[in-house]
Amino acid sequence: MATEGIEGLLVETHNWGKTVAFWQGLGFELEFETDHHSGRLRHPRGGPYIFVAERPPGQALNLVPVVSVTDAAQFSPPSAGKVVHPFEAQHWHMLEMLLADPDGRQLSVQAPLPTTEGKERHD
Repeated sequence: MATEGIEGLLVETHNWGKTVAFWQGLGFELEFETDHHSGRLRHPRGGPYIFVAERPPGQALNLVPVVSVTDAAQFSPPSAGKVVHPFEAQHWHMLEMLLADPDGRQLSVQAPLPTTEGKERHD
């Protein structure tokens, strides 16, 4: 199964306020903000979202593309890459797999949580 394409971009930062202001200066609007210095921005003309997450000082920062798949169980990573972390449930109610491309750059693959009788599982 192929991905649905680029869904968004995870931007890690050491300064939430300045990074959000930077993206707003490029025309993106804040869709929502969490209570722990993270949130999602989107351009009013559409396109992928930008998710900004603040990291502790001294922690290396990453810029991670996010692609989506409709069913984690049907997804097979490309043989040219490496699975860094298999699919795991995340606090934002999605499954996430981290892949590394042949050069070691990471990519987040996200899928909906499986449903049981019409209800999402949050195990």
